Amino acid sequence: MSLLLDIVYLVVALVTAPFWMRKARGGWAERFGRVERLPPKNEKPRLMLHAVSVGETNLLRALVDDLRQDHDVVVSCTTDTGIARARELFTGKAHVVRYPLDASWSVRRFLDTVRPDAVALAELELWPNFARACARRGVPLAIINGRLSDRSHGRYRMARPLMGTYFAGLRFVSVQDETYAQRFIRAGARPERVHIVGSMKWDAAPVIAEGADVPGAAELARAMGIDAAKPLIVAGSTAPDEHALLLDATPPGVQLLCAPRRPEWFDLAAADLAGCVRRSTGTGDPTVGRFLLDTIGELRMAYALADVVVVGRSFGDLHGSDPMEPAALGKPVIIGPAHADFRTAVETMREDGAIVVATRETLAKELERLLNNDDDRETMGRAARACVETNRGATARTAAMLREMAARVGGGTPAPAPAAPEPMGATR
Repeated sequence: MSLLLDIVYLVVALVTAPFWMRKARGGWAERFGRVERLPPKNEKPRLMLHAVSVGETNLLRALVDDLRQDHDVVVSCTTDTGIARARELFTGKAHVVRYPLDASWSVRRFLDTVRPDAVALAELELWPNFARACARRGVPLAIINGRLSDRSHGRYRMARPLMGTYFAGLRFVSVQDETYAQRFIRAGARPERVHIVGSMKWDAAPVIAEGADVPGAAELARAMGIDAAKPLIVAGSTAPDEHALLLDATPPGVQLLCAPRRPEWFDLAAADLAGCVRRSTGTGDPTVGRFLLDTIGELRMAYALADVVVVGRSFGDLHGSDPMEPAALGKPVIIGPAHADFRTAVETMREDGAIVVATRETLAKELERLLNNDDDRETMGRAARACVETNRGATARTAAMLREMAARVGGGTPAPAPAAPEPMGATR
């Protein structure tokens, strides 16, 4: 089976080469399993947490802090931006390695070097050769903060004859809500091993008190030339088709800062935001009132400066970005109608009056309303902060399940599924 998969991967790689070769990627030796050798294992269980890119890496912040006292934690990432962010967040707290391609020899070489006692995959990222190799070595595999989008759910259901065995072999799946729970079960996960614990993203961004400062925010404003006397809209995780929309929707005299979701979109955004100040180079004219955050890891600082936040990848054909981080800062948040990847969080925030869902046609009107009404902004900001506080706790529940899984590993014998977590309480 592994040989057949390797052949399939090779054929797919050759066919899609014109697409993936357009983007520069680093760490090819690591992608083939040649990761740097880790220090010898000690008496602590070695727990590997896998994140694909920046979003999942940020998700692990609180979890790593919780687990590292009694576990030897390894954080693996797939993308270049994820690796960079992981090194920024976890150096001195956890080992950081690049996750291998799913070729059998890459996975074997990777596991020979890392030697995890247990593995948890953030949100999904379940690959057959990796799952099979872990099972052969008696390494329990779990999914945390599990999420199966509409489009992924359809693909995994079609692939159930191949993938169902690997879903069934998961030690546990901690999911964000009932919808995701049912999707994992239909994909092949055992019902008794699927647990609804809420979204860890509520815990990922620290809630700050009203009026408190975010470290680095003031320095970012000075470096970019943002005028504190003028209102500022911060649009986070934007897509290429949104920058012109945001420019048109920004009222006169209001500053606009855009932070594209992907580095390959930075230059496209700069072209749309003519004359903008680019964070990476310092070039541009701050009096134009347009700013481009073309760096990784500074979005939280930018959100802290905002009078209103617009969450991107939600006004086109993508599926939304995280509205919880600006909410934790007490900011009024607007998101577009295309937010399927964060549907539960958006619904929860809407119920609490903590977010506005706008369309391309109504965005300008909603921005003008909020920017002209201090009371509305303050009310939304307080509701947003309270909503995040109310829904926190999934990370602690997940950590308890991971501790139980890692503690039961011994002699290569598969550990039993962990008990269901405590009731979710206020988490919805």
